[in-house]
Amino acid sequence: MDKKTKFITSDILKRSIVESLKKFNPKYMMKNPVMFVVEIGFFITLILTFVPSLFGDEGTNLRAYNVIVSTILFITILFANFAEAVAEGRGKAQADALKKTRKDTIARLILPDGKEKKINANELKKGDIVLVNTGEVIPNDGEVIEGIASVDESAITGESAPVMRESGGDFASVTGGTTVVSDYLKIRITTSPGQSFLDKMIALVEGASRQKTPNEIALNTLLVGLTIIFVLVIVTLYPMATYSGVKIPISTMIALVVCLIPTTIGGLLSAIGIAGMDRVTRFNVIAMSGKAVEACGDVDTMILDKTGTITFGNRLAAEFIPVGNADKLDLIKYSVMCSLKDETPEGKSTVDLGLQFGILNKNKEAQEAEFVEFSAQTRMSGINLKDGTIIRKGAYESIKTFVKNKGGKIPTDLESKVSDVAKLGGTPLVVCADDKIYGIIYLKDTVKPGLVEKFARLREIGIKTIMCTGDNALTAATIAKEAGVDGFISECKPEDKIDAIKKEQIKGKIVAMTGDGTNDAPALAQADVGLAMNSGTTAAKEAANMVDLDSDPTKILEVVEIGKQLLITRGALTTFSIANDIAKYFAIIPAIFTVAIPQMQVLNIMKLSTPFSAILSALIFNALIIPCLIPLAMKGVKYKPMKSETMIIRNMLVFGLGGVIVPFIGIKLIDILITPLIIALNLI
Repeated sequence: MDKKTKFITSDILKRSIVESLKKFNPKYMMKNPVMFVVEIGFFITLILTFVPSLFGDEGTNLRAYNVIVSTILFITILFANFAEAVAEGRGKAQADALKKTRKDTIARLILPDGKEKKINANELKKGDIVLVNTGEVIPNDGEVIEGIASVDESAITGESAPVMRESGGDFASVTGGTTVVSDYLKIRITTSPGQSFLDKMIALVEGASRQKTPNEIALNTLLVGLTIIFVLVIVTLYPMATYSGVKIPISTMIALVVCLIPTTIGGLLSAIGIAGMDRVTRFNVIAMSGKAVEACGDVDTMILDKTGTITFGNRLAAEFIPVGNADKLDLIKYSVMCSLKDETPEGKSTVDLGLQFGILNKNKEAQEAEFVEFSAQTRMSGINLKDGTIIRKGAYESIKTFVKNKGGKIPTDLESKVSDVAKLGGTPLVVCADDKIYGIIYLKDTVKPGLVEKFARLREIGIKTIMCTGDNALTAATIAKEAGVDGFISECKPEDKIDAIKKEQIKGKIVAMTGDGTNDAPALAQADVGLAMNSGTTAAKEAANMVDLDSDPTKILEVVEIGKQLLITRGALTTFSIANDIAKYFAIIPAIFTVAIPQMQVLNIMKLSTPFSAILSALIFNALIIPCLIPLAMKGVKYKPMKSETMIIRNMLVFGLGGVIVPFIGIKLIDILITPLIIALNLI
């Protein structure tokens, strides 16, 4: 998927405007109690527009005043609905793009007698076996049971480079809608029509499967509580005003309710939640529920498998170690020469490392030599030069025997240096030319670049990282120190991962884990956030609550940050919304009571022109601030790793203080602009 899609397109805009009007249905508005109160207020003021004296209100041009109030309330609801519709519209636009990849695919069904039958992909059932040849689309999710082929997954992941899929192991899983670009695959279908990951993704981005998260429900409850409190306050304020001789129109009381209840966050809350899901989906991660996304923001402990997540998994050349009286440059030269035609990761990395020392990999003598491939019997590989020189690299015992058979001597320090490499968890490849041993190529499982910085960022926000590995304690300690994780579990078995997760959860911690194998499935199911690789086994994907379509194990680090951003955005806008009420309070309350109680003029610190202009200015600002905050709700507050205390202080200074200052400025400017209209309509 295109991760650079515009924030809002003309199509999304048109769709959102239509959806905003549809959402005026009271049955729908009741799902958002705060905005439902605003809608009730709108209908009451609309009625008062036609019957101004319905509740005994009196005043000059009261009908015009009611028209203005009801119009502003209508716009307030429209803007709140628009915020949610835009968030949903972006998801639906993504869903439309995904649906284009789901064509009427014809599947080659393999019958029990071995014959083929062409059927529509929608007719496939779980357990069916299909054949997919070069250029054909994989009809549904499944596991490869025969063959090896390159698969183009760009329709799902957006990545142009094909990936290898083969039977057995952790790369047997294939996704419906992807295309075989070489050879063939025989696939056993693992899902029923309509239940594939592509279908789940479409349902997710369309919002059909989105449920409110516990945190969102809690915040919604708080907003409802605040709304009830303010409604009760206003209801009791009316008889108090009447007793004091202040005649307050019902439409003014409604305006006061709307301004003081948390309409800003109430109007944006749903949009923030949808946008959070949208960001995860646009990151090529399928979240099985909104709860999974939100749980990412609360993660305290992260369990990571070493191989493929923290390290590349392939042992790569890290150092050349000469032995005896051998010259290091000779060791490097022979190592590169016998690796030029070696296509293994070890061979390629040896050549790359040699280049750093100025050894050319286009050595003509080596290019014309006879290449001897590695075999399990000899445990060596190398080349035979035309001048008769034999160069070999391989296991310690094999090279030692090879050199002895040629009458050569074994350097006295060879065994100790081989042992040192092994103790560090590395693989020692011994290099010789004819009857002389020149040294060792130190192969190690290399830590992926940038992980140290990522783990440091996580540590800053209080997330502990634990590495799981089957290596011995010494090797595990070496990798853990190099990667910068907080702890490790060596000689780790599947049950050890589950125990580690449970121990953290008993302490009240939220635990995240990543995995791709069948043996990871129990731990993925146990973790609060389980991120499975799309290239992994079906068992792993079914056990997890999130699936990474890019199959990048380190992405869990970014997914956690997305969850954090969702929570921070919600908290920041809630702080801003509640802080807004302070300014609105100083705008409206003095305006209502100043005529009857002149002493309250001291509270009119904004020096607003008239009571009516003060009320309308606050109401207009209340409506306009919602669309102004839509981009922030959609994109999210920029996330920076920091401690919780620092984050709270920043929120209070930026969004709390800002939530007080902005309304003061905005309401005053609106007051200046609308005062001529108030005078013209004789509403003073």
